[in-house]
Formats: sequence, C-alpha cells, structure tokens
Amino acid sequence: MARLAIFGVAAASAAGASFLAFVLSAPAPEGPIIINAQPVEPPIKLIEVLVAAKDIPMGSRVDGALDWMKWPEDGASATLVRRDQHAQAIEDLKGSIARQSFFSGEPIREAKLIKSDRGFMSAILPEGKRAIAVQISAETSAGGFILPNDHVDVIMSRQRPSTEKDMPPSLETETVLKNLRVLAIDQTVEEKDGERVVVGSTATLEVDPRQAEALTAAQQMSDKLVLSLRSLSDSIPGTPGYAAFLLEQERAPQKGVVRLVRYGKTTDITTRN
Repeated sequence: MARLAIFGVAAASAAGASFLAFVLSAPAPEGPIIINAQPVEPPIKLIEVLVAAKDIPMGSRVDGALDWMKWPEDGASATLVRRDQHAQAIEDLKGSIARQSFFSGEPIREAKLIKSDRGFMSAILPEGKRAIAVQISAETSAGGFILPNDHVDVIMSRQRPSTEKDMPPSLETETVLKNLRVLAIDQTVEEKDGERVVVGSTATLEVDPRQAEALTAAQQMSDKLVLSLRSLSDSIPGTPGYAAFLLEQERAPQKGVVRLVRYGKTTDITTRN
C-alpha cells in the first residue's frame, strides 16, 4: 500500500508539471485590434507670442504688463510679436504707451503702441485730422453722459437783439458741425472700468482743418455751444444709420455755414460734417 501511495503522488506530480509546462509554452493571446474610423490629426505646432498679461487701458504704459503665451503657429499672423523672431521684445517695448486698449491675453501688435517720446494725442489722431478743445459743462454736454470715443453734434446758440423797440432779443440756434468724435474729456481719454467719469470742463474733438476754423469762429460768435450726443447706430462707419447720415450730407453739402467777421471783412466758412 505504501508503494501504491508513493506511486500515486509521483504520478500526480508528473501530471501537474506537464500541465504547467503546457501552459507556460502556450502563445500569449492576441490583444483586441482597434481600428480608427477618423484619420489621426497631426500635432499642432505652438510658438510663443507677446500678449497682455493684464488689461492695459488706452494711454497707459505697457511696463510690467507683457508676457509670452503659447499660440498655434498657423494662427499667428505677421503682425504678432513672436519670441523666436524678437526674443527681447518685452525689454525693447518698455516705456511704450498703448494707443488702444488691450484686454488680458490679447496679442500685442506694435502698430497699437507708441513710444513715450511722442505726443499721445497726436499719435491717436488719424492722418489729416486735428484736435480742438471746446469748453463744456454738464448742461451743455448731455448731462455729463458724453464720454471719449462718443460722437456728437455741435449746436451754437446766440441771442440777436430785436429790430423792434421794446421787443426781447431773439434766440438763434444752429447745428454747426455733425458727427464729431470726442477724443478726450479733460485729461481722460477713455472710460474707467466701464463707468462714467466725472464731468469735465473741456472736450477735445476730432475735426479736419476746415471744421477747426468753423468751430473756432462758432466759439467766438456764440453765447453757448452745446454738444448733442449721437447714437452709435448712426455715427460710426458700418452701422445701419451711417449710410443715411452720408446721404443727408450729400444732399445738403452747403447747409452748415459760419459767417466770420475779421477786421470788418466778412468770410463765410462752410462746414463739412
């Protein structure tokens, strides 16, 4: 019996060893085959471009407000400042002033910056335009709701003495110029955090040379100049009402005339609105 038991154990061990050798020698099962229905997109090549690290208001210096940000190379136009082409841009642009506002994360374009050794107001004026100051108050500037970059009409009011005895003087009003852009209110050139600024005493308007003459004459002749705020929908090119404004000007190009008297000589200045 003892021999039979030993023989049985040996046989079982041999069978186990054979099964283990079979399992180990069997090929590993193949993994699942994955078929991509869509072609694999190539990786996007990124470059670093100069951006605003925080909001930069118009007229403020860019010092400490610039940083590099990764940007898709295919979407980087020639106007962007690239680190691989201008590695010292942050240092080189120190002291520059923002000609327009930048939002945080917005790419920097050098065309929107000016050097601090140039006059800011002259830099933001379009070619052929002038800046002229007009005295204002809350009652003559739409209650103080006029802000930089708004558009206004200039209305002149004056009293004319009556030609009849014991009759009060007559009041004349006339729209001298139309659709002028407001460049600044006192020293403020834009809104502050979207809120209305304090009413100033001087509005700086964008005019052409002929309009500058007419406005200067109107200030001398009038008792009061009133700024009438225009809607954005009819004052900026591309807005629905701007075409109607241009058509109105074409139909009545000689309507706005300011008569200036200098040393006894009368000159009619035609305003081009």
